[in-house]
Amino acid sequence: MDLQKQTAAAPTPVAELRASDADRDRIADILREALAEGRLTADEHAERVEGVLAAKTVGELEVFIRDLPAAHERRASPHSAPSRPTAGAIPADPDDNVIAVFSSAVRRGRWRAGRRIHAYAIFGTVEIDLSEALFEYQQVVVKAFAVFGNVEVRVPENVSLHGTGGGVLGNFEVHTLDAASPEAPVVYVDGWAVLGNIEGRPKRGKLVEDILDRVHRKVDRSLRKHLDH
Repeated sequence: MDLQKQTAAAPTPVAELRASDADRDRIADILREALAEGRLTADEHAERVEGVLAAKTVGELEVFIRDLPAAHERRASPHSAPSRPTAGAIPADPDDNVIAVFSSAVRRGRWRAGRRIHAYAIFGTVEIDLSEALFEYQQVVVKAFAVFGNVEVRVPENVSLHGTGGGVLGNFEVHTLDAASPEAPVVYVDGWAVLGNIEGRPKRGKLVEDILDRVHRKVDRSLRKHLDH
């Protein structure tokens, strides 16, 4: 009985933990860079990406990058972005206003993000999706106001995300994220929710979907070739 209790209390080794989508994305990024640097051939890259998608534990994922230098560099602690923008980096006037009054307004797709974006949701919904945006500036502020409304901010997983704000009978929630690279853009979500909701969180970008598409096409070609024989 005592042995069973000790075994149950023992922590699970990191290598045996179930892999998350973020873990797979990290490995896929390393493999993509290795392909671009010429460390892997196209066939080797495709084969390893297939393995990444099928892996179930963190240890299984690490096997695909253990011979790549970038794997060891990425294990360093993530860069911690400053919690507030640099003085003078953000203009006083907004570069873009996104307004929804008894309606909805959306910014998504391939668009240029300014340094200051104002979002107003009054009995309405505003969605600001930066997952495919072009970042011309390293620091971007989203100033959000929700009155009986909802403001949602989505960012790529490879940028930093910080938030400062609150709610009056409402909800203000920003999932803090620190990118590994100090050169990565930083998105600051500031604002107030009055009987409303303001939320900021990371979203999987197009990179992973592109990898999935390439793998699916390769598998389809392999299946067709096998059926032809």
